[in-house]
Amino acid sequence: MSEYFGKEIPKLGFGLMRLPGTAGGGNPDIEETKKMVDLFMDAGLTYFDTAFVYDKGGSEKAAKQALVERYPRESFQLATKLHATMGGNSEEEAKQELFTSLERTGAGYFDFYLLHSLMTTNEEKYSEYGLWDFVKEMKDKGYIKHYGFSFHGTPELLERLLTEHPDVEFVQLQINYADWENPAIASRTNYEIARRHGKSIIVMEPVKGGILANPPKAVADLFKAANPDASFASWAIRYAASMDGIITVLSGMSNTAQMEDNLSYMRDFKPLSADEQAVIQKAQDILAAGESIACTACRYCVDGCPMNIPIPDVFRAMNEAQTFDFDSGKRRYERSVSAGGRASDCVACGQCEGACPQHLPIIDLLAKGAEMFD
Repeated sequence: MSEYFGKEIPKLGFGLMRLPGTAGGGNPDIEETKKMVDLFMDAGLTYFDTAFVYDKGGSEKAAKQALVERYPRESFQLATKLHATMGGNSEEEAKQELFTSLERTGAGYFDFYLLHSLMTTNEEKYSEYGLWDFVKEMKDKGYIKHYGFSFHGTPELLERLLTEHPDVEFVQLQINYADWENPAIASRTNYEIARRHGKSIIVMEPVKGGILANPPKAVADLFKAANPDASFASWAIRYAASMDGIITVLSGMSNTAQMEDNLSYMRDFKPLSADEQAVIQKAQDILAAGESIACTACRYCVDGCPMNIPIPDVFRAMNEAQTFDFDSGKRRYERSVSAGGRASDCVACGQCEGACPQHLPIIDLLAKGAEMFD
């Protein structure tokens, strides 16, 4: 636990993006979410993260029912986010997101408020709509305690944004051992830029959308040999939490079992030892030699797809077919596209690639999926 902004904030945060029941776009299972929130709070953990655009799955409303209405407001920190382009098509609609989020959550104010998912394809809208000044104005009015932004762009863009907006209080970055040296994500470089600007960091995607909770066999065997009692997710979350300047590490837990596993090693967090860091380095070397698709299943690509292709599900099937077993991957693919939207239906419109925080060449990958399965 470290002190940031005058509060003791534990190193594990509860990401409310992938709540129980929301797989495939469903509504959260509120009763199981309540159980998870209770376990989290009972363990002395206090940071919760949601977003305006997560509410298609009911995330902000679930925060109200499972957290805000059941615990004293000063006993936890709640973060949410404003997305300039996915939440609307105008400055007025973008600014309204804050007030809609306040209404959905009933929180009264947000401890942490983020401009959401800045990257090359959308960052101009945040300036065009005056959102940098807007969040500062809302902080002055008491709706926001601290403001920052989540980032999925290039190091050059991060350097510019932090230079142009030095009053940003924190940055949320994608950091995990698989992406540390990945040039498409640039985790290491972005981390170093943020620290050079004196910014504290909230970590997102430490388990890479769940990918690192079920790593390739060679990585799994490596971790099991090093510590047969440790879950695969524990290696990933402790890796991120062990870095300097980290406020908290978000884990998007989807069920009580995941919560209990995370609490088993983050309730009393201990940084990775030198020997454990060496094991992580070996895992990075193994992954660098592989060819799995680095999709985190955020599903930002899905809503605008004119052919209704379940792109993350197609990629998961491709990874399973290539890394584990082809027949198993093929069966997963057929289940995923049973309602339509096969990989071969892609019309190469490019909407998905503009929305992808991982900057994946989705059109080319779908073509490979069509060749593989169709």
